[in-house]
Amino acid sequence: MTTRAGRHFLQIPGPTNVPDRVLRAMDYPTIDHRGPDFARLTHEVLEGLRPVFQTRGSVVIYPSSGTGACEAALINTLSPGDRVLIMETGWFSHIAWRHPAEKLGLRVDYVPGTWRRGASPETVEERLTADRTHEIKAVVVVHNETSTGVTSRIADLRRAMDNARHPALLIVDTISSLASIDYRHDEWGVDVTAAGSQKGLMLPPGLGFNAVSDKALAAAKSSKMPKAYWDWEPMLKNMASGFFPYTPATNLLYAMREALAMLHEEGLTEVFARHQRHGDATRAAVRGWGLEVLCEDPREYSNSLTAILMPDGHDADRLRTLILEKFDMSLGTGLGKLAGRAFRIGHLGSFNDLMLAGTLCGVEMGLRLAGVPHTDGGVMAALDSLGVPVGKAEAVLS
Repeated sequence: MTTRAGRHFLQIPGPTNVPDRVLRAMDYPTIDHRGPDFARLTHEVLEGLRPVFQTRGSVVIYPSSGTGACEAALINTLSPGDRVLIMETGWFSHIAWRHPAEKLGLRVDYVPGTWRRGASPETVEERLTADRTHEIKAVVVVHNETSTGVTSRIADLRRAMDNARHPALLIVDTISSLASIDYRHDEWGVDVTAAGSQKGLMLPPGLGFNAVSDKALAAAKSSKMPKAYWDWEPMLKNMASGFFPYTPATNLLYAMREALAMLHEEGLTEVFARHQRHGDATRAAVRGWGLEVLCEDPREYSNSLTAILMPDGHDADRLRTLILEKFDMSLGTGLGKLAGRAFRIGHLGSFNDLMLAGTLCGVEMGLRLAGVPHTDGGVMAALDSLGVPVGKAEAVLS
């Protein structure tokens, strides 16, 4: 076993760095999950979560991965044989949505995408308008596609559904956007939002979430999908009094309470602005290196992560391996058809300007060592974007 000095740089798009405050919050004895202290904990967490989803409605917390929350969204609202429209935006629209939906016996219309753009509002409106008998029961969209760094425009998709006057549910995956990118469950008319704990919420993996509209709750009453663990009804009934129908992840709920306190202390508007700054700076670095951001539409740039295309003939995984070995920094791999063609920089969660500068410096050093064609100056371009212009240190200090 080799001991390495300094801290590992975890710059994948999740799980993200867990703040010391959150780690310390987990380091307490487990309490009785049927006692009054636990009920207070659950209510505090639920009250803190609703503003993050920007909802006044129901929120369900599962001891699960984010993928579990995605499955819960499907089985609580739909029935075997129902037709669903799933927009292809990248690897996770397939592995977290299309694949489970087909396994559950749903009829999936998987609308092809390029992996470089978000879900098309025009295509959604066209598909729903053509569905005169309203066979399509739900539209499923990944808000921020973790494999590509592309953010779909949910408000525009909602308008497209309204323009088509179609009653389909809108189901949205926010696993890599919640608490990082502005997201408005109620205002955008989302029916089910799926999320996980290990990204913008700054926790370890282990909690999944559904934010649920009244329309989705009504749909759940007629759903014929077999369900037990994921069933909303016993979850909501028990959580109303602060409890779970089965053993909860008690110590992760301690962590959740602390992470929510941190988010609200900073202010969600400020959290979103910080992620915007870091996204802008990272893209400035990519342009400074003369490389290409995978996302093609600036309206859809992700502020959680940036996916970067490698020049022809150069392997992204070789670059990532070299950076890990030389600088002890982990970057996100290319998934699916992007394997070897792209790498991803995560800049979400508990993250600041100095951490970003160190991350980008590690990438630039790796590009040099790997012999990847690029232009020096990406880090400097990022510093300029962050408001630290080169050659103007005196002005900053004053």
